Amino acid sequence: MKPLILVVDDEPDIEELFRQQFRRDLRGGRFALQFASSAPDALDFMESARDVSIILLLSDINMPGMSGLDLLRRVKAVRPDLPVIMITAYGDDATRRQASADGAAGLVPKPIDFRELRGQVDTLLGALDAPT
Repeated sequence: MKPLILVVDDEPDIEELFRQQFRRDLRGGRFALQFASSAPDALDFMESARDVSIILLLSDINMPGMSGLDLLRRVKAVRPDLPVIMITAYGDDATRRQASADGAAGLVPKPIDFRELRGQVDTLLGALDAPT
């Protein structure tokens, strides 16, 4: 089963941007990407895809309706082992502290530094490949 990264963002162009930035990984079959345009959509996907190996959740913080921080708390309640990285255009100290307190593995500012994000993804994939 191919590892999957779930990306949650209400911006319509985010899917194209991620597919472009990770095109070699996607073509090579290292992992798959799934996109949700809202926190409720992400929760629905996670509920219906129990047999999918989700290795990382990337979520925007500022979304209409349920925020990314609300999503983070809900996800951590049912999947405390799932790494969640928050993405935000507003990386102030209070947001960082709240995301960390709620269990986020990291906070990536917008515009996204895909080199940094790729390093975090490579670290996760390396941990999955490591012998136990």
